[in-house]
Amino acid sequence: MLYLFPLLAVLIWAGNSIVNKLSFGIIDPEAIAFYRWFFAMLLLTPFVAGRVWQKRQMILPLLPKFATLAMLGMVLNQSLAYFAAATTTATNMALITSLVPMISLFLAVPLLKQKLSPLTFGGTLISLVGLIFMLSYGDMMNLAIGVTQGDLLLLISAFVYALYGVLLKRWQLPLPTWESVYIQGLIAVFMLTPLLFSSPSMAISTQSAPLILYAAVAASLLAPWAWINGISKLGADRTSVFFNLMPIIAAILATIILDETLAIYHYIGGSMVIMGVMLVQIKPKPKAIPTSACPE
Repeated sequence: MLYLFPLLAVLIWAGNSIVNKLSFGIIDPEAIAFYRWFFAMLLLTPFVAGRVWQKRQMILPLLPKFATLAMLGMVLNQSLAYFAAATTTATNMALITSLVPMISLFLAVPLLKQKLSPLTFGGTLISLVGLIFMLSYGDMMNLAIGVTQGDLLLLISAFVYALYGVLLKRWQLPLPTWESVYIQGLIAVFMLTPLLFSSPSMAISTQSAPLILYAAVAASLLAPWAWINGISKLGADRTSVFFNLMPIIAAILATIILDETLAIYHYIGGSMVIMGVMLVQIKPKPKAIPTSACPE
């Protein structure tokens, strides 16, 4: 039963790749990026706003850090994905997003003073070769022909979200998770307001309403809740393994819902990406200290 928490989170996030793709042509990227966080924060307000207000004196000096996190994790990351939907596939979205843990490890070297293991380098190389193979449609000599603007936007989005996670760990903000999310979300809504008014259409149609609802409730609130519960009950290491299932689930959903066709280069390149990410997440066992070397 405990494994249902991370599995639910991964299922929702995989489904969000489908929602991103479905949103193209139904609602403008500028509009859905705003509405996602506006309605998510609206739902959180009765449960969190009071506690945040009571801690306002402690929060005030931390606002620059909260604003940086909001810009990275809630404004740039998801907005780029919505714009990318016009020129890439849901399968590519999920596979490129699966690189976030790997990118995080490399960013942790300068920001968290962590060291990289040989497995990290090996896994990274395998993932990159797999990604290039997939994006080039199996012809790595003609990579420029296969890579779309959407793929590049997603790579930027993955980097941005990885940086968000590393900064979150570096700063260790002294607030419970949901209060921190709420403050970031409010700032994100403020930042996304000009984007909304620049949108050709701000209307919410009967077609776009379910997509906004999924993004605001399922992807922004329910999935993080399930993931946090998974970490608290299973530990971060065991929970993170489930993240590797996301591109697989997304690819299956894309073939069923969006009629996306998976070619042989998807299977080969995608498998290499996932294998590389799994290798990167393996932590080497600490070397045993010989008894004779132990202090008396």
